[in-house]
Amino acid sequence: MKAEYDFSKGERGKFYNADAVFKLPVYLDESIQSYLVAKAESKGVELSDLVNDLLKKEIEIIETVK
Repeated sequence: MKAEYDFSKGERGKFYNADAVFKLPVYLDESIQSYLVAKAESKGVELSDLVNDLLKKEIEIIETVK
C-alpha cells in the first residue's frame, strides 16, 4: 500500500446511482441452509424464492396474531 494517494483527478460521485437498491445479505446457519437448499431443489424453485415465501407466510401469521 502506498503511503499517499493522489485523488486530484478523481471524480466525485462517479459510481453513485440514486436508483441503486441495496440487497441485504443474510447469513444462515449451515444446517438451516442445507435444509432449505434441499427443499428448494425438491420443489424446483430458487432458494431465494423459497425463503421469501416462507418469510411472507411467517409475517402473515405474526400480523394475524396481533
